[in-house]
Amino acid sequence: MPGRVLIGETYLPNVAELAKMYGKNNDELQLPMDTQLGFLNKLSATAFRAKLQDAETKLNGEIPLFVFSNHDNPRGWNRYGDGKHDEAIAKLIATLLLTPRCTAMMYYGEELGMSNNNPTSVKQVKDPIGIVGWPKEIGRDGERTPMQWNADTNAGFSTSREPWLPVAPNYRTRNVQTESKDPQSMLNYYKTLIRLRKQNEAIRNGDFVMLDEKNPSVLSYLRKQGGMVVLVALNCTADPQTVHFDLGSQGVKGSNLKTLASSFQPQGSANTSSLTLPAFGAYVGEVGQ
Repeated sequence: MPGRVLIGETYLPNVAELAKMYGKNNDELQLPMDTQLGFLNKLSATAFRAKLQDAETKLNGEIPLFVFSNHDNPRGWNRYGDGKHDEAIAKLIATLLLTPRCTAMMYYGEELGMSNNNPTSVKQVKDPIGIVGWPKEIGRDGERTPMQWNADTNAGFSTSREPWLPVAPNYRTRNVQTESKDPQSMLNYYKTLIRLRKQNEAIRNGDFVMLDEKNPSVLSYLRKQGGMVVLVALNCTADPQTVHFDLGSQGVKGSNLKTLASSFQPQGSANTSSLTLPAFGAYVGEVGQ
């Protein structure tokens, strides 16, 4: 029916099984979740590259639906963070979710950097599987805590004395009101990427071209539409990385980069011939003359 989309919450072991969900004649699920990418649970340029290539080449041209967090798994902040570079890693994950050729599904609070607030005793557990399985299975309450709107009581989610699940302790800084005022916040970084998906033709509808395919540290790719070319480079390591791209083989003229989104402040003029990424740095730039 016009104006409708059928999404599947699909946890499948490989891309071949995922492809079946679209139907033999592409007439079944329109967007089965591709959890192959988002639930790797390790920062690996090589592994991410393989999953992106699978989605690009083994789904019969269908659009993949990427997702990194949902109500049944610990938040991406907890699964991918290292305790030191958590914000940079979260921005890298945001870039990886929102810049490939895909439909992107976000989980509430992901755009704030919300983290799990797990119960510490069985008495605190509300989730039935946690009550039955404690302590081996603690349940899913930790990723289901109230949305963090502001720094008021219960993060502005509820006026009750005690909400169903307790608000995470970081709500005083990780909330919509506070982050809206900070140009460098997670929230505003997500807004920038979402705006690009809406306004930038290459990111919205462009072809996907993998670059530097043997690099074990940096995941990089192009989005191309007409004469517009956008470069995405993601450093999946805690060490600074410098990458070099000769895009002539891709029919791309020019080497200057106009920064569209970056999780860090680029030093000097960005250029495809030498782009330095800090620890877990994420960069999106339009290639020009």
